[in-house]
Amino acid sequence: MKFAQRIQNIQPSMTLAISSKAQSLIEQGIDVIGFGAGEPDFSTPENIKQAGIDAIQNNDTHYTLVSGTHALKDAIIEKFERDNGLSYQRNQIVVSCGAKHSFYNLAQVLWDNGDEIIIPAPYWVSYPDMVVLANATPVIVNTDSSSGYKITAEQLQQAVTQKTRALVLNSPSNPTGSAYTKKELEALAEVVLKNKLMVISDEIYEKIMFDGFEHFSMASLSEELKLNTVVINGASKCFAMTGWRIGYLAAEPDVASAVSKLQGQSTSNPTSIAQAACVEALTGKQSSAEIQKMVMEFKMRRDYLMDRYAKIDNVSCYQPVGTFYSFPDFSELFGRKWNGKTLKGSLDVAEFLLEEAKVALVPGIAFGADNHQRLSFATSMENIEEGMNRIESAVKSLPA
Repeated sequence: MKFAQRIQNIQPSMTLAISSKAQSLIEQGIDVIGFGAGEPDFSTPENIKQAGIDAIQNNDTHYTLVSGTHALKDAIIEKFERDNGLSYQRNQIVVSCGAKHSFYNLAQVLWDNGDEIIIPAPYWVSYPDMVVLANATPVIVNTDSSSGYKITAEQLQQAVTQKTRALVLNSPSNPTGSAYTKKELEALAEVVLKNKLMVISDEIYEKIMFDGFEHFSMASLSEELKLNTVVINGASKCFAMTGWRIGYLAAEPDVASAVSKLQGQSTSNPTSIAQAACVEALTGKQSSAEIQKMVMEFKMRRDYLMDRYAKIDNVSCYQPVGTFYSFPDFSELFGRKWNGKTLKGSLDVAEFLLEEAKVALVPGIAFGADNHQRLSFATSMENIEEGMNRIESAVKSLPA
């Protein structure tokens, strides 16, 4: 079979691949603890589920407007005003089948051959490949723990060329759990405006923040910046609604119209039932309390993990200020021998931990950071404690 070049240019999602491999071992009866999950281990809140049930019983099961129902768009507009101080109209909102779908649609309508898109690393696994699928070029700018894994204004300016079209920002970040302060965003904004760049601001984890860290949207800094920013968000992470597949973006009307046009020739509207449930998620009185409970649990797990990392020799970890991910550095293990093999990178370390400790992590190379592993703490404290015991034991067993 001859395949299109575009599909040959991209890689399969390594996060899904690791989860699949771990699940295969579990199905064989092997006790594997999986830390690859990219979704909350909480159920969708009851009021949201009931809204979905009500939608079915009320026969709200037909096509909607391609870009989303008026009810959901109004709820999203209200959310942006309430949470971010941003004002939008219905013709600026497009609801899609998840935030990932929103980014994909956006890439397809904005970028073309020769365009360069700046992506700070570590990055979410799908950004570069979705840029490639648009025939554009991802320009990766490496960051490290000294900056909290955040791109600086100086790095951004150095990466800009005449072909640069946009900067992709993910705050809070998957996989590092870092987030940009208002001051850091303002510094980046100067470079953005100076070079007439667009910002794609992925804010899907905005509600999962710790230690009083305040989330700011790049679009909220000034009206001029808002014109150059597309905000992407969704229901998946904050409301434990990953399977409902609702994401959305807010942009200038011409951008939103182009995205809606593309969506009309691909998926059409997101599921009507899920849209009705999302209205309840964004407007229901129970929602904020449910989010708060979830965030408190995630913080407790994060604090435990940071304490455990500190006690494992040759492993270090930046303390995440948001999300439910940690991104420990295992590079001190490189060069050591295991099972007749030298550990040379994150793929080797992931294999070592899966085979030796029966713990599944996602290798950092998938996120553009080969020294690391991503460990999701969207799992029970029991699993976290046992998993960390296994990791510590396995690391100690490696000969120096």
